Amino acid sequence: MEQIFLYDTTLRDGTQGENISFSADEKVKIAERLDGLGIHYIEGGWPGSNPKDIQFFDMARRVKFKQARLAAFGATRKPGISPEDDANLKALLGTHTPVMTIFGKSWDLHVEKVMENTLSENLAMISESVEYLKSQQKEVIYDAEHFFDGFKENHEYAYLTVSAAIKAGADTIVFCDTNGGTLPFEVENIIQEIFGRINKDSALSTDDLKPKFGIHTHNDCGLAVANSITAIQSGLTMVQGTINGYGERCGNADLTSIIPILSEKMDVPCIPRENLSQLRSLSGYVSETANLVPLKSRPFVGKSAFAHKGGIHVNAIMKTPRAYEHMRPELVGNAQRVLISDLSGKSNIEYKAAEFGLKLGGNGFDSKHIVSRIKELEQDGYQFDVADGSFKILAEKLTKQFTPLFDLESFRVTIEKDKDQPCSAHATIKISVDGNQEITAAEGYGPVSALDNALRKALDKFYPDLDMMQLVDFKVRVIDGRVGTAAKVRVLIESRDQDHLWSTIGVSEDIIEASWQALADSFQYKLAYEDKIRRTP
Repeated sequence: MEQIFLYDTTLRDGTQGENISFSADEKVKIAERLDGLGIHYIEGGWPGSNPKDIQFFDMARRVKFKQARLAAFGATRKPGISPEDDANLKALLGTHTPVMTIFGKSWDLHVEKVMENTLSENLAMISESVEYLKSQQKEVIYDAEHFFDGFKENHEYAYLTVSAAIKAGADTIVFCDTNGGTLPFEVENIIQEIFGRINKDSALSTDDLKPKFGIHTHNDCGLAVANSITAIQSGLTMVQGTINGYGERCGNADLTSIIPILSEKMDVPCIPRENLSQLRSLSGYVSETANLVPLKSRPFVGKSAFAHKGGIHVNAIMKTPRAYEHMRPELVGNAQRVLISDLSGKSNIEYKAAEFGLKLGGNGFDSKHIVSRIKELEQDGYQFDVADGSFKILAEKLTKQFTPLFDLESFRVTIEKDKDQPCSAHATIKISVDGNQEITAAEGYGPVSALDNALRKALDKFYPDLDMMQLVDFKVRVIDGRVGTAAKVRVLIESRDQDHLWSTIGVSEDIIEASWQALADSFQYKLAYEDKIRRTP
């Protein structure tokens, strides 16, 4: 199969997703990452719609992209005016990008009922806009908006809109499933029918009218990736999408799935294969920039994409990963993970023990003992598949390999509330390190924050490297709310330093006690890691 061209619209269509917004600076940085991956076209925004996109294009003019061609997005001219006088087309040309992407209406419903336009004027708007942009020596991509819905209701008119763009000289025609309601077999049938008509149309068969064809799908039926792959199988050579599938309503086709499917499953050229390992990092970068929690179950790049929990599964992948993995996770920059839970077997424990460098007895007693204890604790509300740090400490304790780097003697937390002031929290803590006691106090934004600050302050005398450690997430969940305020709670703390990310857990009827368990495990995990580094020659 011939080269497939990737067209990324994260910076425009992706930002139409709920709670997604990028600054101009952030858009430039994302564009540079997309270029580094090997994306062929990057749609930067709609300069006719907002000042931020104008600012982005101004900043992007100073960026030297290695491969990607930058595209500005906009609409065809407005009814009743010439292209030269249309403000939207002027704004497009003002970006000085080599590629102009314009959309036009393919569905007569939109032309007559939404735009309150005539069918003939809509055809003229498409034709004249494409011709004008081509006269300015631009590569023109024409997005046939609502094409599949339009074709299903009035195939003759939908064909005429595409024909108008082709005759006007568009370099690429993109068939858009704008509402995301088309099914894969419909995509295939409609593309075959439209290609058949184009090939028979003598007015479109000249050598100078040989556009490429592309696909733009939305995910309202959960089929955006499937429809995109079907379109490529049907002969289209450009696929539009966004990183992580971000976009309006249910999102766009997810390029983090499409790219590895093309490259590894179909052996179709799209990006350089050596760049594929950047995919998970790029996915995380875009999520982080959008301030959205990465979807763990996202195919290929999600944290859970190659995670195994069932004991039978783990036993199999320890022998041959292919038994339960459809591809090598390293190809997309991901990694195999084994989770610990009440579904775990000995294989899970042995895998994780090897990962953490723990020694288990050769007769299997240790792993059986750990599995049994985990199942008891998970019955009480613990969840070790999301708390690797606490699992490591538990396994060390059960195998008598745990050496605490500090011991708690006591702590006291007080909350004070004045009539016209917000609550304030104070914590006093007494710990011992190698028999040396330290007592200290600190304030915080809440009781856990105060306790965290007091513990750090106390430990600083013995371990001065803790300033690089920070708590990045704190979750509290009521395990069974039927007993009201006496219910058990589960506290999950996620911590990180400059190199690592780890999670710890605590469970108790007292939220402060549960928080302390998770907090103490987090510090013990960090200090043990630092101690191991110091001891390594």
